[in-house]
Amino acid sequence: MSDKNLQKGFVTLDFSSIARQIIIAAVPILIAITFHEVAHGFVANKLGDPTARMMGRLTLNPIAHIDPIGTILMPLMLIIFTNGQFVFGYAKPVPINPMNFKNPKRDMAISAAAGPVTNILLSIASILVIKLVIVPLSLVMPESTSSAILSPLFMIFQASVVYNVVLAAFNMIPIPPLDGGRVLMGFLPYRQAVSFSKIEPFGFLIVILLIATGISSYFVIPIVNLFLSLLRLF
Repeated sequence: MSDKNLQKGFVTLDFSSIARQIIIAAVPILIAITFHEVAHGFVANKLGDPTARMMGRLTLNPIAHIDPIGTILMPLMLIIFTNGQFVFGYAKPVPINPMNFKNPKRDMAISAAAGPVTNILLSIASILVIKLVIVPLSLVMPESTSSAILSPLFMIFQASVVYNVVLAAFNMIPIPPLDGGRVLMGFLPYRQAVSFSKIEPFGFLIVILLIATGISSYFVIPIVNLFLSLLRLF
């Protein structure tokens, strides 16, 4: 085989690998961020704030929650440049007006916590599907059918476990506007909560700095490992 044909073969192999990673990652990422945002709006609506419902954001249609950068561009670039080893994304935040809450500080914290809690529940559900559906079916189905259908499903649900745990852990970083920052404000005394909320306009810059310097990993990785250890009980 000539060098040109060999290079062409490698390009095809790389493209095929990337395409497979995208397909495996796309479904669980879309489900994870969609349920995460809907959970915020659903709980907020139950607590008295109908903003998300009135703006049509209490829908499981992922199109309503897609952010061009956070939902499409960022995960796609991470899949390509890390070979699928690290994938992260985010959706358009669900609008919440805390002035509609009876207890704004407490109810905002509860609404914020709903997102990560939902992701952990999705992780548990994914594990149960693997253990109670995919694995038993793989024992009785022909190997060719299992390889063609069950193997991809196994990889998708396995990815769902990891992506949901990572999304929950990342959002628990106690920096507003991340969920962990809003939950922390719910526990702080009023004056301290007001002072802490003033960093919110710079929150994403702080988070990006924490990611760029690797400091965020000291917070996220232990939580991810803790959640995955607990999920093994299922």
